[in-house]
Amino acid sequence: MKSRNALLGLSLLLAMPLAAQEKNYVSEVWVADQGNGKYKNPILYADYSDPDACRVGDDFYMTSSSFNCLPGLQILHSKDLVNWSIIGAAVPYALPPIETPERPEHGNRVWAPAIRHHNGEFYIFWGDPDQGAFMVKAKDPKGPWTEPVLVKPGKGIIDTCPFWDEDGKVYMVHAYAGSRAGLKSIISICELNADATQAITQSRIIFDGHEAHQTCEGPKLYKRGEYYYIFHPAGGVPTGWQVVLRSKNIYGPYEWKKVLAQGNSPINGPHQGAWVDTPTGEDWFLHFQDVGAYGRLVHLQPMKWVNDWPVIGIDKDGDGCGDPVLVHTKPNVGKTYPIRTPQESDEFDGYTLSPQWQWHANINEKWAYYAGDRGIVRLYSYPVVKEYKNLWDAANLLLQKTPSDNFTATMKLTFKPTEKYKGERTGLVVMGLDYAGLILENTDKGLVLSQVSCPKADKGTSETVNGTVDLKDNTIYLRAKFTSDGKKISKSEGGHDLLVMCHFSYSLNGKKFQPLGKPFQVKEGKWIGAKVGMFCTRPAIVTNDGGWTDVDWFRITR
Repeated sequence: MKSRNALLGLSLLLAMPLAAQEKNYVSEVWVADQGNGKYKNPILYADYSDPDACRVGDDFYMTSSSFNCLPGLQILHSKDLVNWSIIGAAVPYALPPIETPERPEHGNRVWAPAIRHHNGEFYIFWGDPDQGAFMVKAKDPKGPWTEPVLVKPGKGIIDTCPFWDEDGKVYMVHAYAGSRAGLKSIISICELNADATQAITQSRIIFDGHEAHQTCEGPKLYKRGEYYYIFHPAGGVPTGWQVVLRSKNIYGPYEWKKVLAQGNSPINGPHQGAWVDTPTGEDWFLHFQDVGAYGRLVHLQPMKWVNDWPVIGIDKDGDGCGDPVLVHTKPNVGKTYPIRTPQESDEFDGYTLSPQWQWHANINEKWAYYAGDRGIVRLYSYPVVKEYKNLWDAANLLLQKTPSDNFTATMKLTFKPTEKYKGERTGLVVMGLDYAGLILENTDKGLVLSQVSCPKADKGTSETVNGTVDLKDNTIYLRAKFTSDGKKISKSEGGHDLLVMCHFSYSLNGKKFQPLGKPFQVKEGKWIGAKVGMFCTRPAIVTNDGGWTDVDWFRITR
């Protein structure tokens, strides 16, 4: 455990403003800003799926789909569209309904949000595919945000985006999830009340993508000059393209144009994102690229207007449809700002959860104790559910997004299981539809470290033990090294997916690491990329207390 003067650390922390948490964290493993006036894509090599953004003055704010992960709707801030920090989350604790925090709803809850600023307030709309369209708002993007309001109930309503028109009317554009609604590839618009808290009309279908743009979804509504514009992706997540609709009437009819596609670039499926402008008048487009195990990475493309149509990326053949760029001159925002990246490593010096972390379900306040004066987070061994089959069923997984194509995650922990009961477990986990990890367990023989894997975890399979070590000391260092050389998984398994391998090792002194178990092929989760982090559980037996693990630090390095 890190030594420190506890009283001095506490006084310094309490004197530190919230904004100081944002200052200049720079990743060791992925930095988009090249330091020479250019940037490289992706600007965020992390799973910020379905990104949306807005500009307020000189500041840009972005959010993304968070699905079942809490805190939800993480908010990122930038001054130049290239350098970003996490400043908070719009749904910090729970999504309705909140009766069962111990049960993760993989792939459900928060789909494709839109963030907007109107009349001094920030709004975020999103679709819950099982409940309908929700909204939260705040005067400060760091929070506090209001409790979620169900604006329009209905199964299958997703990808919602509000729009305030010049005549004072408020609208919401949205799509439908075929899995719940029985219909997809259409775009609809309804009118909202003045507070944007309730739909006051039925939704009217204004565009049908079945003939030319199968799987059209993710609409974002804007107005420029005489035209209403709806930006939306089509063609499917890994293989699609970006479409823009325009009309002089908000209800149409709309004409369409394909404005961004893979072309001759290596960027598959470039679509679904946000049009933003800079204070100097430039136009830019943020979108994602699905690479499989690492999720949906965020790219930044230059954009220009030609004959009242946007052209995104570089249009080499003059057909109005651009190819995405890999390297480009940074946006001109009038100033130069320091290099920074979203937070990754954590020394656990605070008294609240650092913003890069998310639990796998609605948060139970009894899962963790943030002891910033001692420089640890203490994870209590929380009981698994009675129907537990593997860690896919565990809600108290504390995880973060993978931050690069090649990186190493290392953590130091001290495990203190109870003497009375056996079967408590803790460790480092790489979580997806398949998962693997280094797991400590208190057994009848004492502490045992195992490297485990669980293929098809989402199907309820059991873990496989690939190697074990008996331990005498309860303090240990655990490591997962992620490697990818850019090769793709065979087409039969999805030709756009990167092949990502993970190797596990451990150390008793933090210096010499020993490999354990087998290499693991990393797999994405349900609509999210693989995540890496920690957990502490105990069996589903009736006890009034259990043990815990103290995590001293978690570090992302090369």
